[in-house]
Amino acid sequence: MATRVSIQGYEGSFHQVAARVFFGKEVEVLPCATFRESVSLAGNKKESDGGVMAIENSIAGSILPNYNLLLKSDLQVVGEVYLQIKQNLLVNRGVQLEDIKEVHSHTMALQQCYGFLDNYKWKLVETDDTALSAKHIHQHKSKSIAAIASKLAAELYDLDVIAPNIHTLKNNYTRFLILQRADIAQPVEEANKASVYFHTDNSKGSLSKVLNKIADMDLNLSKLQSFPIPGTDFKYSFHADMEFAHVDILYKVMEAIKPLTEHVKVYGVYKKGVWK
Repeated sequence: MATRVSIQGYEGSFHQVAARVFFGKEVEVLPCATFRESVSLAGNKKESDGGVMAIENSIAGSILPNYNLLLKSDLQVVGEVYLQIKQNLLVNRGVQLEDIKEVHSHTMALQQCYGFLDNYKWKLVETDDTALSAKHIHQHKSKSIAAIASKLAAELYDLDVIAPNIHTLKNNYTRFLILQRADIAQPVEEANKASVYFHTDNSKGSLSKVLNKIADMDLNLSKLQSFPIPGTDFKYSFHADMEFAHVDILYKVMEAIKPLTEHVKVYGVYKKGVWK
């Protein structure tokens, strides 16, 4: 039986591309309208085997609400995928550039392609999802509307890639977390990265004491993200990504910072993702 994972977005989205990178082409995706719905479905043992969730982008930065969704869930991080976002202009079979009058896609995808789109006088229409735009032009058999989406969307919806790689900034990567329920998550062999949540008592120097302890160990703090604790007066918690040569180093760090924090939680210990 194929692995079933929830994703935010529709079939043909970059979430599905990331799922295929990690699990293989046979993975079955369960499309969800929102990240909240996707995380909820990922935790439902009757419906799925986990989920794939974008957490940050090299241009737009961190997706802060998703850190909060992760914190409130019982899901564990078992892997990650760094996916290069390649936008493509898709049309129905036989449509030529001169036939196009409108281009439909998510607002971020349109913005990523202004360098290409500015060469034409097409009407740009914002939609909820890149892959959904591709699906719609296929369903309506449009001869004058194009979509900006992934090559996977072109494959799934039988569309032509009339102009590949039209994004302006080529160094555009999104990091996706691979999530599973704690009851089925297995220890990851050769794990060399961990995602950790913690917050301190907000007293003077409390954060620096934690960071100093981390710096004393043979470990790389590759990301430190702060976000407000809901219901407090400007108190902040932190998400830290740590890279290490051996998992024992992580355990030593956890023991060292535990007395300095009010709460600490390891989201997952996994293998550092390869950039695709």
